[in-house]
Amino acid sequence: MEILKIQVLRGPNIWSNYRKKLIQMRLDIGEYEQLPTNKIPGFKERLQTILPSLHYHRCSEHNHGGFFNRVEQGTWIGHVIEHIALELQTLAGMDTGYGRTRSVKETGVYNVVFSYTDEEAGIYAAKAAVRIARAVAENTDYNLDEDIQKLKSICAANCLGPSTKSIVDEAVKRGIPYFRLGTDSMVQLGYGANQMRFQATMTCKTNVLAANIASDKHRTKELLGAAAVPVPMGGTCTDLDSLKPIVEKIGFPIVLKPLNGNHGRGVTTNVANWDEAAAALNTAQQHSHKIVAEQFITGFDYRVLVINNKFVAASKRVPAHVTGNGIDTIKALVDVTNMDTRRGNGHENVLTKIKTGPDSDALLLKQGYRMDSIPPAGEVVYLKSTANLSTGGSSIDVTDRVHPDNIVTAERIAGVIGLDICGIDIVAETLEKPLQDIRGAVIEVNAAPGFRMHFAPSEGTPRNVAKPVVDMLFPEGSQPRIPIVAITGTNGKTTTTRLMAHIAQSSGYTTGFTTTDGIYVNNRLAKSGDTTGPNSAEFILKDPTVNFAVLETARGGILRSGLAFDNCDVAIITNIEEDHLGLSDIHTLDDLCKVKAVVARSVKRTGWAVLNAENSYCNRIARELDCNVAFFCLDHDNKEVCRYYEKGHTVAVLQNGNLVIKSNGKSVTVAHVGNVPLTDNGRIKFMVANALAAALAAYVYGFRPEQINSGLQSFVPGYENTPGRMNRFEVGSLNVLVDYAHNPHGYSAMEEYLKTQHANRKIGIISGIGDRRDQDIKLCAQIASRMFDHVIIRQEQSLRGNTEQHIIDMILEGLAEKNIPYTVISEEEHAVKHALEIAGDGDLVVALTEKIDKVVAIINNHRAKLTERLYV
Repeated sequence: MEILKIQVLRGPNIWSNYRKKLIQMRLDIGEYEQLPTNKIPGFKERLQTILPSLHYHRCSEHNHGGFFNRVEQGTWIGHVIEHIALELQTLAGMDTGYGRTRSVKETGVYNVVFSYTDEEAGIYAAKAAVRIARAVAENTDYNLDEDIQKLKSICAANCLGPSTKSIVDEAVKRGIPYFRLGTDSMVQLGYGANQMRFQATMTCKTNVLAANIASDKHRTKELLGAAAVPVPMGGTCTDLDSLKPIVEKIGFPIVLKPLNGNHGRGVTTNVANWDEAAAALNTAQQHSHKIVAEQFITGFDYRVLVINNKFVAASKRVPAHVTGNGIDTIKALVDVTNMDTRRGNGHENVLTKIKTGPDSDALLLKQGYRMDSIPPAGEVVYLKSTANLSTGGSSIDVTDRVHPDNIVTAERIAGVIGLDICGIDIVAETLEKPLQDIRGAVIEVNAAPGFRMHFAPSEGTPRNVAKPVVDMLFPEGSQPRIPIVAITGTNGKTTTTRLMAHIAQSSGYTTGFTTTDGIYVNNRLAKSGDTTGPNSAEFILKDPTVNFAVLETARGGILRSGLAFDNCDVAIITNIEEDHLGLSDIHTLDDLCKVKAVVARSVKRTGWAVLNAENSYCNRIARELDCNVAFFCLDHDNKEVCRYYEKGHTVAVLQNGNLVIKSNGKSVTVAHVGNVPLTDNGRIKFMVANALAAALAAYVYGFRPEQINSGLQSFVPGYENTPGRMNRFEVGSLNVLVDYAHNPHGYSAMEEYLKTQHANRKIGIISGIGDRRDQDIKLCAQIASRMFDHVIIRQEQSLRGNTEQHIIDMILEGLAEKNIPYTVISEEEHAVKHALEIAGDGDLVVALTEKIDKVVAIINNHRAKLTERLYV
């Protein structure tokens, strides 16, 4: 068995539009193609031994044990690997469950697809599943625990912490999209200009000054004391000499803690004498030079949570402890406690494992115990002096028992400090009575307080404390998303994208768009290159200035990673024609149709798919959509578009030279082709189709006809606005046309246009693309032989695994039908220069190229030299 490739899908994809996080592993199972599981002696029994929990996989039989029944009956090992990869993640605490395994064209090769929680963990699970399947098949030993521990370690390092995840889960529940920003806990909720950001439980609305105040315990106490909030008396010190006057004023027992500490680190409570004070001071100064010394307030430890100035939850926190049984040592009791499946390392689970050390030993001595002591049955033995969950503490929800006066006090505290999310630590006998009446005190105020104790208390009612956070970030009536128009197809994507973006921008939106030549924000190039994949779309959706996104979405990105967005408002499919076939398991137009359909299926239910009524594959996609569907067509008498209109669909057609949109029994003329520069007075038919698609998309989204008309008329084609799309240059007495046409459909469109152009000679510069099928290369050459009088054959810079001579041979076979003259010049620069040199008065040179900038630079240089000679 050999893993050929592993891909991480992060958004809607060819397997599923709503299962976005998938691993796709291309696997060659080799000899096991001839050995289904029922032909491998002992396979089922060994698999049951190493992974008995696979019993709960229902598989296609939809009942427990269904998967093992399939193994017994005989299934291919790729299918087994899919289930192993899912179960490995589940055993490591990551919730997964979706999988598919499908064969491809090559014998013995499969795409094994399964869901993941963390990308790195998903990739590891894929590789480990192959190792396990091989070990089971070959009857060799395998240490499964190493894989489980590794997966847990990966998740602990990469997965969102519980507080962050609770907010993300609440946002997702409301349909709010999110991006993780980097590898830590910073998250963006929403898109573009409507985004909000947070990290752990600090948000973009958190006041920096307030957070700084909360981290300074002495300043916090001063402000609260001045506001008549009960706080312990005390002061700050740096050594025993400066501690002495504080103790003389407040007396023992005291608490010593770092001035800027958190999570209970370096805190020692109930310090009763100078020897203990010296040790506690040393502990605290490992975290901060300045130390807070204050009265030790007796009572229970409570955490009160205030969000957006409203009380939302309260918990009683219990320090890490064990309860004696009269039999086991304290160490053994700790080990048993840590076996609780709710306990993990750090913040990976709802509770944290208890870790003992010198601080625990010191606390045990105060209680008369050591780690090897056996406490009597029922005796509670504390192992930590603070009740933080991060040190192994637990929590009891007391939200419904908090006295109204204490609620008012908590909300005042949040206002005094200025925190949007405020965790208040209180020590008191109870919160059921006003703090002033029972000598309770506020010990600390925390920015970025943990949520675990509230949404997953050890006892009591769980509280959805993430809800008020999302309510605060996105109040009722606010919109977390921005409009998204996604555009795909074989040809015309880039021009349609640019035109749609221009309509939006000219209507007042700050528009971000992606194309094959770069990422733009309001027509300013932000990043150059072929930017039609999910990373480029994500770039736009993360930009805080963009409030309208137009995203060219190519097949490569969909296959490689899926879409960057979960749904869009409008999707346009310009056409589906032969191109890129034979790559990435896309061998037929049916296969390609499935890829393009991902974009249309991503349209939200109230949104619109805008499809080409003249394309049979677009018509096929239309039948499977559950959103609104509108159609465009060059021929207003086309049977398909007429049928759609009769059924109540909105359509856009070319009628009497006008771009007309018909909907609900009325017709709206948005422009005459003569007033749409892009169409060259209607002579460039495929540009008319692009204009219809963009106009229709704008109309169904909600732009007014006059806005659409203005955008169509003000969009002037050329190298600046539409690079590589029918760019025309006058070079002395001849004309040069530069275009991106690179497949049979594009060549045919060019042929149709050139029939309207009069020239003494039409000289074409063409090439074959290395990763295209031979038949596609030959067909392009056949079309070229019909539309040109002379052909110059040049070569792409990247042969993509092919050979230059083979590609030239295919082109020559295509040209042979017309037997037109040709020249072979491999270097594109030399080919263009040669064409310009042999062209005479009234000739038309057509350069079909991907290197638009390079070719235009050669043309401009040649034109400059002609001008220079003219004035010499």
